[in-house]
Amino acid sequence: MKKVVSLKTLVTKELPKLRKQRKKIVFTNGCFDIIHAGHVRYLTKARSLGDILIVGLNSDLSVRAIKGETRPIVPQTERAEVMSALSCVDFIVIFNGQTPLKLIEAIRPDILAKGADWAAKDIVGGDIVKKNGGRIARVTLVKGRSTTNIIKRILELHKH
Repeated sequence: MKKVVSLKTLVTKELPKLRKQRKKIVFTNGCFDIIHAGHVRYLTKARSLGDILIVGLNSDLSVRAIKGETRPIVPQTERAEVMSALSCVDFIVIFNGQTPLKLIEAIRPDILAKGADWAAKDIVGGDIVKKNGGRIARVTLVKGRSTTNIIKRILELHKH
């Protein structure tokens, strides 16, 4: 789990080295609860946009605030462990907020990747990234693949 770092470590130790090497930094975020093929394809595509992929992972507290009391299904430590095993993910920062705005302000990525289901104008931090000379990339999602759909399918298949 060496990929899981604090925001402070990322900003003070890792990013200065990467920027000195002129690495293009990509940032994305999400809950990534019950990681599935759609997540893997999304993260792989996001990583292909640059040299380093940083993932802001919503904490359990944050996921509950966004998705409701029954979520997350998988605790943050396990979600981070699974994400750490993905070769396309370079760093993971777990955050408590409902949006990754503070992370985006601190990291100042070259590219902010979000799912194409988000309108460009609604992408949190997009204005900050653009102001710093970066860009937003809207990544096409895999149709029908979502944690919510997986949960629904499990519940349908296991009705008593």
